Amino acid sequence: MNLKEVLKIADKIVFEKTGQHLDDLQAAVLKGTLERETYKHIAKDFDCSESSVRKVGAELWEILSEELGEDVSKSNLRSAMERLQVFLFSKHFGQDSVQIGFVNFCGETLHSPDIPNLHPPNQETSNAKPTKTLHQDLSEMPELGNFFDRTHELQTLTTWILQQNCRLITLTGISGIGKTSLAVQLVQQIKHEFDYAVWCTLDEFPTIDKFQSHLTQLFSQSENPDSSPTNQKRLPLIKYLQNHRCLVVLDDVHNLFCSGELAGKYKPKYEEYRSLFKQIEKLSHQSCFLLVGWEPPKEVPQLTSENTPIRTLQLTGLDTAAAREILRDKGLAETDDCDALIHRYQGNPFWLKSVATLIQELGIGAAELLIDDTILLPEDLKDVLDEQFDRTSELEKQVLSLLTTENQPVNFAKLLQNGQISSSDLLNTLQSLSRRCLIEKEASLYTLSPVLKQYIKTRRSH
Repeated sequence: MNLKEVLKIADKIVFEKTGQHLDDLQAAVLKGTLERETYKHIAKDFDCSESSVRKVGAELWEILSEELGEDVSKSNLRSAMERLQVFLFSKHFGQDSVQIGFVNFCGETLHSPDIPNLHPPNQETSNAKPTKTLHQDLSEMPELGNFFDRTHELQTLTTWILQQNCRLITLTGISGIGKTSLAVQLVQQIKHEFDYAVWCTLDEFPTIDKFQSHLTQLFSQSENPDSSPTNQKRLPLIKYLQNHRCLVVLDDVHNLFCSGELAGKYKPKYEEYRSLFKQIEKLSHQSCFLLVGWEPPKEVPQLTSENTPIRTLQLTGLDTAAAREILRDKGLAETDDCDALIHRYQGNPFWLKSVATLIQELGIGAAELLIDDTILLPEDLKDVLDEQFDRTSELEKQVLSLLTTENQPVNFAKLLQNGQISSSDLLNTLQSLSRRCLIEKEASLYTLSPVLKQYIKTRRSH
C-alpha cells in the first residue's frame, strides 16, 4: 500500500473523527512510520521535539485503533492499513461505499487506481455474509502492546484456520520469541469469523473437568441466556464445537507437562487432555483449538501433512527489519552494529529488549559488546532461560552440555561417540530438545545458539 493512499485513507478517518484534516506533523509521523524511522529521526526532520512527535503518534494510533477495530501502533501501522485495503477491496468490491466504524468510504476512495494488486472477486467473496453474533471470553488474553511485524506467520495461521479448517494447531518456540503476542494479534484479526472466541491460560493447572466445564458453561449460557445456571442442560464439549464455529486458545500449554522428563509428557492429573486433543483432531467439527507454549503434546508431530486437520508452527526470530524496530525503540541507532547484534541474539524479541536495556543503562555501545564474541546475559534473560532449562530431563542436560563444547554443528554419530548415551536414548533426547526449541537442526547437523551456549556454560560454572 503506497504512502499516498495511506495518507488519503488516514486523512478520511481523522477528519470524520475530529473534524480536522491531517496536519503537516501528523502526515510526517505517518510517512516516517511507514519508512521505519524512529520518533527521534522524524522530530529531527520536522525540527520539533521528540515528545511532540510521540504525542501526535499516540493520538493517531488511538484514532485509527477505534475506527479500524484493532490495536494500531507504530510497529503494525503498515500491516493494519494493508488489512484495511484487503477488506475494502476484496470484501466489498463494486459497492458505492463501505462503512468502517463511523467512517464512510466512498467509491472514489474504494476504486482508486493508486492501489496495486487488485483482482476482481469471485461470486462467493462478493456475496456479503450475514453478521454473526460473537460470544467471547478473552478476559485472560494479554494486552498486545508493541507488535513487531509477523506478516508471514499471521498469513500462515490465518490460512490454516479460515481456509484449510484445521482443527488443532500448536504454536511453539523458545521463551521470549513472541508466541503469545502473535496469538493475540491473530485472535484480534479473525475472532469475528467465529461464533465463540475463548482464551484460556493454563498457568493454574486446571483439571480437564474444570476446563471443559468452563467452556460448556460459556457455550450453554450463550445459547440460553434467560435460563438459570442450574436449569441449563449442557452438552458434551465436542457437540458445541460441532454446532458452532469456535476458536479456543490455550496459552502456556507446557504447564500440562512434566518437568524433568522428555517434552510433552503429561502430568498425572492432566493425562485426559490427551484424549480431548485427539477428539478435537479426529472428530468432524467446524472449530479450532490453538495450543501455545514452549513444547507441544507428544501426539502432535512437528511435521504434518496437508491432508490432516492438524498443524505445527515453530516460531523463529524476527527478520532484521522488524528486529531493528526493537533496538530503535531502545535508543540504539543504525550505526551501533544493530544487524550484528540481531544476528547474535537471533532476532528473539525478548532477548533483544533485554540486552538493549542493559546496554542503554550501562551507557556502552553495541560495538563494544561485539568485541571477542561477547554474549551478555542480563538477569531477566537468565530468569526465563532458567525456567525453561529446569524443565529438561537429565539426558537432555547431558546432550546440551556436549553441544556447548562443539564449535561447529555436529552430527548424530559424533554426539553418540562423545557421550555416554545409548543410540535409542540419544535419538529420543534430540527429538525432545528440538520440540522444546533448545537446539537447532540443519540437515543432519545439530548446534546450539550462541546465547544458549553461553547460558549453559555460565550455569555449569556456578
